[in-house]
Amino acid sequence: MVELYREALTHLKKGDTLLYPSDTIWGLGCDARNEKAVEKILSIKQRPQNKAFIVLISKIEQLSEYLVEVPEIAWNLVEFAEKPLTVIYPKGKNLAPNLMGPDGSVAIRLVKDEFCKGLVHRMERAIVSTSANISGQPSPTQFSDIDQSIIDNVDFILKNPKGENLNAQPSQIVKIGMYGEFEFIRK
Repeated sequence: MVELYREALTHLKKGDTLLYPSDTIWGLGCDARNEKAVEKILSIKQRPQNKAFIVLISKIEQLSEYLVEVPEIAWNLVEFAEKPLTVIYPKGKNLAPNLMGPDGSVAIRLVKDEFCKGLVHRMERAIVSTSANISGQPSPTQFSDIDQSIIDNVDFILKNPKGENLNAQPSQIVKIGMYGEFEFIRK
């Protein structure tokens, strides 16, 4: 399995973009600290600059690396989520500014899918995860659903040896505040 990740990691570490099977749907990714790579994903997706991206982490301890303060409720919420759960936190840090919300918020998901987690873990830092679609189009669960312009413009494609059809759904999204208040954005 390590061989599958090797070339993808080489591309990510040099600032390239990646088309890959995330833990939910087919996604576009890059090093979450690389502002130019995030800019390229915005361009590939034809997405407005003011929309934030999700970042993926492989272990819960990484929350402290990317958040000014981790709200207490987050530890249990994230660790014990049974389905993929993206949490929007109030104040991000150590990430490309153009992937965070205008208010400094950041959306983070702890990856549990083994294939995707293997990639994020080996990267040793967060990676961007956004649906591999042109902004406003449906999110692709099958490789064949991905717009050809995305395939042509991404720097590297990583395919899961288990197949190209994920037949998954986007993650649930919850927004939490510093004092434990929360609101489901997408269930």
